[in-house]
Amino acid sequence: MELNATYTSLVAVGDSFTEGMSDRLPDGSYRGWADLLAARLAAREPGFRYANLAVRGKLIAQIVDEQVEAAAAMQADVVTLVGGLNDTLRPKCDLPMVCGRLEEAVERLAPSCKQLVLMHSPGRNGPVFERFRPRMEELFAFIDTLAAKHDAVVVDLYGSAVLGDQRMWDVDRLHLTAEGHHRVAEAVWQALGLDAEDDWQAPLPPAVAPGWVTRRTSDLSFAREHLVPWIGRRLTGKSSGDGRDPKRAELLPYGNGPLS
Repeated sequence: MELNATYTSLVAVGDSFTEGMSDRLPDGSYRGWADLLAARLAAREPGFRYANLAVRGKLIAQIVDEQVEAAAAMQADVVTLVGGLNDTLRPKCDLPMVCGRLEEAVERLAPSCKQLVLMHSPGRNGPVFERFRPRMEELFAFIDTLAAKHDAVVVDLYGSAVLGDQRMWDVDRLHLTAEGHHRVAEAVWQALGLDAEDDWQAPLPPAVAPGWVTRRTSDLSFAREHLVPWIGRRLTGKSSGDGRDPKRAELLPYGNGPLS
């Protein structure tokens, strides 16, 4: 990896993690690590261009079918690809299929850009993730194999203790907070060979354990507002991303488009 390399364009491919949930802006829209990374790269390079094709709820097959070809055609300096975690969190996960489609994406994207960035997605500590941890780790091992074969960079967010801290996760327990997204942006920044500005793995202050009433109230609110709707979508075959367009579908100068 060339230190302090020049990058003139970025295309982000993926699901809700890359779309930016739950890093909310005052207008209710989402920012997220990819937007933060684009802003920092744009500050270094006049005319920097950015596209974000990610859409919440997408499975790996949808990411490959709907985003990869468009991303490859943009011929960007940097392409980030994060996908497959939504598949692993489903009760019935065809992991060989997931790995096969991910390999298809990497084989198409790697030759199209100066640097392909892959990730081990972060995992929240807790009983829900524990159930799916073996298949997640199998997916991440395959990502390492792909990266070695195609000279991609892997950002290991899964191995970060601080990103596993429950305080880094929004009330839906599935998406990072604004602080979490800031740390991911810094992690990718450093993985691209750029000078560190922060220690993205610095631990949070010691936690104060919430009382029983607070925990039960939080659990009930989570179940009502997030868990039940999520289960309902799984049972009906619907997705939170159905009918939703990418927030930045064209590779435009950073000052143009939705971020301007």
